[in-house]
Amino acid sequence: MKGSELLNPLPFEFKALKEPPSKIFYRGDTSLLTCPKVSIVGARKAYPYSRNITQNLASELSKRGVCVVSGGAMGIDALAHEGAFPNTIAVLANGLNIVYPKVNKKLLQKMAEKSLILSEYEDNEEARSYTFVHRNRLVVALGEVLVVAQADLNSGSMRSVEFALDMGKKIFVLPHRLGESAATMQLLHENKAELITDIKAFADMFGSINAELDPFLNFCSNGVSYEEALAFDSAKLFEYELCAKIKVQNGKILVI
Repeated sequence: MKGSELLNPLPFEFKALKEPPSKIFYRGDTSLLTCPKVSIVGARKAYPYSRNITQNLASELSKRGVCVVSGGAMGIDALAHEGAFPNTIAVLANGLNIVYPKVNKKLLQKMAEKSLILSEYEDNEEARSYTFVHRNRLVVALGEVLVVAQADLNSGSMRSVEFALDMGKKIFVLPHRLGESAATMQLLHENKAELITDIKAFADMFGSINAELDPFLNFCSNGVSYEEALAFDSAKLFEYELCAKIKVQNGKILVI
């Protein structure tokens, strides 16, 4: 990827950290820093259930003008970014001219153009074990709350939980079956996290849907017919039906 630019001033959320970064480098749309923000983290090897719920949750937040913050990693991070795109910020553990992980190359490139990627490391700085920990504190700091989608005990996600507890931020988790996501189950048992039981209700805590932000949804909000919506944008029609953003009722399109 291309090189980075220096961000000035630093995001105000970083100034309250015990060890704030001395510099932040960026690529992309810095206006996203002014949006309401929710941080989402979780396992790199996530269950299909966790993957689906995470992407749905990120999408619902994005529809309400909320920016989803994560760490650009495989698994839950990537799904959170994809679901919220373009309303998403990735904080990386390496210089912004380095693509890591390689599997997320296309995602990180499009985020550098349409969303926002941040790092406290200068170009050419490789990721190391400690830089991931440092990255996690910035991911947590940016969000109003922290959502842990899935996590094992002694995982990197639990380091993010420690940062959230130190910062006094609320932690939310997804419901899981017994024997799965042991760390989030433990957080619930210890009353350190709250359970998300309704994705739309959770997203409503941070913003409201504005159809004007999406030309297709704005068009559909006028009570158009299925045929009119098909003529306006057939690709969006099929995509939004599949994602349950719209539904057809008595031949009319309803925005959900």
